[in-house]
Amino acid sequence: MREQVSPPPFCHVKLDWESFFSHIFPPLAANNRLLWFDWPGAGLSDRDSFDFSIEALTRDIETVVARAGFEKFAIASLLAGVAITLRYAAEFPDRVTRLILADGWTQPSELDQSPTWQAERALRGLDWVIYSETFARVLMGYEDEDYAHELAQYLRACVEPEAHRAAFDALEQFDVSTLLPAIKVPTLVVHNQNSPWIRIQSGRRLASEIKDSRFVPVDDLMYAHLPALISEFLREGEGSTKSHNLPSGTAIILFADIADSTALTESLGDAAFRAKARGLDDALRTVIREHAGTAIEGKLLGDGVLAVFTSARQAIEAALACGRAGDDAALPLHLGLHAGDVIREDNNVYGGAVNIASRISGLSAPGEVLVSDIVRGLARTSAGVSFEDRGEQELKGVGEAVRVWAVIGGE
Repeated sequence: MREQVSPPPFCHVKLDWESFFSHIFPPLAANNRLLWFDWPGAGLSDRDSFDFSIEALTRDIETVVARAGFEKFAIASLLAGVAITLRYAAEFPDRVTRLILADGWTQPSELDQSPTWQAERALRGLDWVIYSETFARVLMGYEDEDYAHELAQYLRACVEPEAHRAAFDALEQFDVSTLLPAIKVPTLVVHNQNSPWIRIQSGRRLASEIKDSRFVPVDDLMYAHLPALISEFLREGEGSTKSHNLPSGTAIILFADIADSTALTESLGDAAFRAKARGLDDALRTVIREHAGTAIEGKLLGDGVLAVFTSARQAIEAALACGRAGDDAALPLHLGLHAGDVIREDNNVYGGAVNIASRISGLSAPGEVLVSDIVRGLARTSAGVSFEDRGEQELKGVGEAVRVWAVIGGE
């Protein structure tokens, strides 16, 4: 968006050591007013201040914004900065024009599922040199050893070890998942398909729960391409995105994810896995079209697809066919279906029903299709399959338990 007086302000929210990615800044500063500031305990900030609560960090943003005299601005953030950015955008919605969120998470459970975070926790209290070198060389996943060593040196120079540990202890408690419906501004969610920290499913779910968002999967751990993505996103004017004329209303929503993609990547190798995944993606989209469904291009998932249907029968048939395609490709899928009111705009789909479909998908075993009670009721007499009751299930972010059924049979 270009509402601001030229040059437009651009606030880049980051946590201490993330500032190492300095190759991001010059391209952004070429066409924007770039504001980058140090967090407590890091850089030029007070090295004795260790209040890393999300409330305190949000206040820090507001203090810097007020001092800079910004009225409206875009914010970009990486990793732990994403939760803080979301908190600020929800609290000050009239000030933020656009959000760019890279490799972020919204709740502690997403960290608990990460082997890299578990390893980092075990190392956090060790000798600072050993920790920083292991952090950079192993946990960050960089193949360039010189670059990793430079990061370790930079980390030791720019942040006190006590501040770093305090920051990591605090950020593991950040939970902004309930704030996502309050985010109304255009949002770009970028997520590394092989992030060592947070699985791509976290990025996908983040995008699915923000009203006006798009999801871009990347293979770019050094964020070399992030400035170009940000610049293009900021240049987009309102109304410039091509309309796909998708009406809002009730839809059957299908989520399909590759099961245990991290282990598959490790066993097959990154290049082989991505090649197989791309082939499967093409096959799934063909299946969806053949069953009168619409794959949502604005919600690229990296390890799966999101699609909508007008018929429960066709959605179930498509899900079963997708499951067979995944099995044939030796990339079994988690598959979930739910029905509800959605809003479709610029070939994106969002709403509470999308979140429920995503959560149901996460409950399914590899190759299994799970459906909500609503979908079962719509298709019970027409789908040519039977259903096995899996009981009431508590879903994250959903107020009431949802009864779930497994689809049995069907060819």
